[in-house]
Amino acid sequence: MTDRNDRIRELEQQIARLSLFHEVGKAVASTLDLNKVLQTIMAKTMEFLRPDTWSLLLIDERSNELYYEMVFGAASTKLKDVRFKLGEHISGWVAEHGEAVLIEDVAREPRFSLENEAWRADARSIICVPVKGRERVLGTIELVNYSQGRRFHEEDIPILTNLADYAAIALENARYVQRIHELTITDDCTALYNARHLNFVLDSEIYRSIRYGYEFSVIFIDLDHFKQVNDTHGHLAGSKLLWHVGTLIKGHLRLIDYAFRYGGDEFVVLLPQTSKRNALMVVRRLRELLNSTEFLAEEGLKVKVTASFGVASFPGDARSRRDLLRLADEAMYLVKNTTRNNIALVGEGVMN
Repeated sequence: MTDRNDRIRELEQQIARLSLFHEVGKAVASTLDLNKVLQTIMAKTMEFLRPDTWSLLLIDERSNELYYEMVFGAASTKLKDVRFKLGEHISGWVAEHGEAVLIEDVAREPRFSLENEAWRADARSIICVPVKGRERVLGTIELVNYSQGRRFHEEDIPILTNLADYAAIALENARYVQRIHELTITDDCTALYNARHLNFVLDSEIYRSIRYGYEFSVIFIDLDHFKQVNDTHGHLAGSKLLWHVGTLIKGHLRLIDYAFRYGGDEFVVLLPQTSKRNALMVVRRLRELLNSTEFLAEEGLKVKVTASFGVASFPGDARSRRDLLRLADEAMYLVKNTTRNNIALVGEGVMN
């Protein structure tokens, strides 16, 4: 009878595990909403393994640090802003080595010092597994304490590892979607936003400016005599020049500003919450930078380039996206057809 009851309990546990993975797999397959998938994984982890503290840590590739993407439980307020290097703490070791760690009894743990762990005071048992993508470790899932009093055991590792695999799929799917989105709104030559995205951003900025009473400005930029660069040095040099000019423009704007390649050798800059007079100061700085920079010096060409600038503001000059761009473009052509290497403001003409 005892063997039969044990067998029944074992079958019930297998059914529960299959149900767990089915629900999580269904969430991964049915949506590209990363947060929704991770919330499902968190909920199922809480339901099946019942930890006191549950955390998903991800690797910041720029700083090579781990940070807490999601935290639930007793130590959540202490952990949300914590960052640490790969190799540090239990999660850092797991992320660095790509191997799971099980600490059944913290009091008898010889490998890891827990002094700097935020949850160390209450820790009894810990399990941590890597979140592995196709090519690298993306982060870790870490559980502290089984809330019903028992400790984590070896049989818990495959369950959490499978959940981590689903988390990795969701993370990589989300990153692929983000990358595809970036490609659709980014210009290949300059890595600036493209004209398609300009329309979307302008519509958003007009809506926000109307709602909050903001003013914003648009700068149209056209490089002077750019065709001569292509004719003299070739189209490859011309493409490199466009990339360098785009980098120069973007590098001297605020974080809230936008830079776009409009087409050919034309650029557009959008300055949120900026009056026309303040936009003029920005344009003068960009013109000085262009005039003082030698481009393609590494290729031994030392190309100098100037530009014609046109500036229009919302809502003073126009009340629609189309009119705003048209007026800024017309102001730019006023310069291009006269002095070049200068600035024109809508309604005020060329500035000397």
